[in-house]
Amino acid sequence: MSEDFEIKNKISESGLVNFDLSQLMPKGRRIGVDLKNFLFEGMILKEKDFREKVAAINPLDFKDAYVYIYNSADAIVPLWAYFLLTAKITDEARKIIFGNREDLEVLLMHNAVQTYDFTDLTDKRVLVKGCSDINIPENAYIELVEQLKPIVKSLMFGEACSNVPIFKN
Repeated sequence: MSEDFEIKNKISESGLVNFDLSQLMPKGRRIGVDLKNFLFEGMILKEKDFREKVAAINPLDFKDAYVYIYNSADAIVPLWAYFLLTAKITDEARKIIFGNREDLEVLLMHNAVQTYDFTDLTDKRVLVKGCSDINIPENAYIELVEQLKPIVKSLMFGEACSNVPIFKN
């Protein structure tokens, strides 16, 4: 075999830019707060009891966390209850929403994609990584295409060895 033999990385020479959407996912603890735990017998909101339980919360338990408030009980909860609970922890939590964990992840990725500066991808051939160690909400991929289509030269999805072309400008 000749000593002139050189192994070339055709992928790195192609000018293809790999973009890993999971890198935009905000890091931090996720905490769910079930209002059922604040209800009398898990069914009825008694204002005095509710206020006492909210007062007993240590806001520092939510420091820098992403919080989702939900109600697993089949009970009607007045809107002021959400206000009271949110007011207790809002100074410590990074973000608080009403909904489930999935709703929180969708919102976090929405905010991340909408605020990310994609200008370094202008006129580039971009490959969006297809596999990730974390679950990326599908909506994030839709929003990513909306952001990238006007600025990139081409967009692909998957891995460098097997990708799906999405479009070319």
